[in-house]
Amino acid sequence: MVEAFRGLLAVIIGYALGALPMGYFVVRLFKKQDITKIGSGRTGGTNALRAGGIGVGLSTAVLDLAKGYLAVSVSRLLTGSNHWVEVLAGMASVFGHNWSLWLFLMTKKFSAGAGTGPNIGAATAFWWPVLPIMAPTVAFFVLVVGYGSVASLVAAVGLPVIFLIRFLAAGAPWQYVIYGLMTTVFVAWALRPNIERLLNGTERRVGIFARKKTE
Repeated sequence: MVEAFRGLLAVIIGYALGALPMGYFVVRLFKKQDITKIGSGRTGGTNALRAGGIGVGLSTAVLDLAKGYLAVSVSRLLTGSNHWVEVLAGMASVFGHNWSLWLFLMTKKFSAGAGTGPNIGAATAFWWPVLPIMAPTVAFFVLVVGYGSVASLVAAVGLPVIFLIRFLAAGAPWQYVIYGLMTTVFVAWALRPNIERLLNGTERRVGIFARKKTE
């Protein structure tokens, strides 16, 4: 009973951490603007980049990553090495980021982000090399390709592939593969409007070529 309570508490804390709309706070602090009224209206790193520039975008991305990492770390403090609780806490942080109760209480808007930051953060807590693999990948797709939605989808699909390879080659926990598959669903569902815009060629661009392409 105690273990079940600790596991449930870890998941709740994971959601509460993930639901913190860091982009909303960072843009408010440095730009005195409401990020939900800019660009896509999301609170993740890509829209923070659009709202406040590279420093604001990078700060938001790091803080979002930390949410997922902390969610898994707290779960380990509460329950030890229970892989299912780790996975559920990490998933809860991604879900909270995408559908934030805190943002709803402040702005009446429930949809917050696409989950990329906490998704990579939680995965990094599972296996640290995820960060040096995914950080430059996401940066390339955001800054060079210019589509944050593509970066999010590439990262989301890449994580279960990484964990499947780890499971097959090194006997890493198979529960991490489940984590990657479920968070891919969360990310893809949140990005439905972006996917539609990508298909019809109207998706917003960011990054180093965005201005050149839109002029």
